[in-house]
Amino acid sequence: MDKLLIRGGRPLKGDVVISGAKNAALPELCAALLTPEPVTLQNVPQLQDVGTTLKLLRNMGVTAERNEATPDVVTLTAEPLTTREAPYELVKTMRASILVLGPLLARFGEARVSLPGGCAIGSRPVDQHIKGLQAMGADIVVEHGYIVAKAKRLKGARITTDMVTVTGTENLLMAATLAEGETVLENAAQEPEIPDLAEMLISMGAKIEGHGTRQIRIQGVERLHGTTHRIVPDRIEAGTFLCAVAAAGGEAFLKYARADHLGAVIDKLREAGASVESVDGGLRVKSNGRPRAVSFTTSEYPAFPTDMQAQFMALDCIADGAAVVSETIFENRFMHVNELVRLGAQIDVHGHTATIRGVPKLSGATVMATDLRASASLVIAGLVADGETMVERIYHLDRGYDRMEAKLRGLGADIERIK
Repeated sequence: MDKLLIRGGRPLKGDVVISGAKNAALPELCAALLTPEPVTLQNVPQLQDVGTTLKLLRNMGVTAERNEATPDVVTLTAEPLTTREAPYELVKTMRASILVLGPLLARFGEARVSLPGGCAIGSRPVDQHIKGLQAMGADIVVEHGYIVAKAKRLKGARITTDMVTVTGTENLLMAATLAEGETVLENAAQEPEIPDLAEMLISMGAKIEGHGTRQIRIQGVERLHGTTHRIVPDRIEAGTFLCAVAAAGGEAFLKYARADHLGAVIDKLREAGASVESVDGGLRVKSNGRPRAVSFTTSEYPAFPTDMQAQFMALDCIADGAAVVSETIFENRFMHVNELVRLGAQIDVHGHTATIRGVPKLSGATVMATDLRASASLVIAGLVADGETMVERIYHLDRGYDRMEAKLRGLGADIERIK
């Protein structure tokens, strides 16, 4: 397995291009199942999770072609399909595969999708997806590890989920576009990837209002048509690079990064002493000297994102002062703590709360990534640690970051991939 070797101590300086959002690309690739006409997506990030989604769609008979001249452009055509099944062998590697359930059921009246299985960072139940589709008239059974769903045509309904669920909102939103009548999604997720998906669906002929709020209204239509859509920039990748500069020091311009998607993150970076400005075409970040410790609690958007918790913890590890971090979204999202401690961090965990006492310096060591965002936190820690840091199991990193080490080298970091 590949590793990253980082020689820390260098400030970051230069420009970096923020790729398309992973969490928008995955549902929007699946949305191509809603129409027999070609769908072209621009700004598709080159990620392992995107590759897995394309493999899953091709396995169903979807033609999916990357443009050789511009590999961030993918054209998909979902007519005809050879199967309406998402097998365990593909779904087990990526929980977002559940996003084919709604589109398949809405357009074809049937779907057979494997249950995703376990997740390292905690429970991500799919019962909200199932309950929502059942409210729309679907007949659903779970047998032999598969969700088996049938519906002659879904019917509009008022659906209130028990919790805020991003993939649940996306699945039900896509399904409702082809349902008969009006569907109202209450307690809907508001993450920027939701309105981006909705805008894509609207460009395909869907009738949607309220996307980006807690209540989304969808008037079902008979059919959707093809479209060309540009995926929104990845706010978590942008936040990760902002954190890296704040920790390592220096100055960088993040092309395409959007301040309106990063309000809580930018507020905390400024509290830590970094300068973050919205400029034409992106964000500029500057950091001089040791950061100040910042405390925060993760919650649903627009509050502080759980996907930035690990990166900020790495920043707090070398900050001046002490910080308290509370994780409210996933129960196992402190697995990076033991690895940061190997680098010399001082962290105490009690339940869902971590107390970090900043130290002047971390010391390079071999550490192991446990999940996607944990791996990013170890890279940031390696950038500021004395000596060499080896980050193992970086296939986690490749799931959600588009050539991260190459982008960091472009900013002056001493980092290389070891095959």
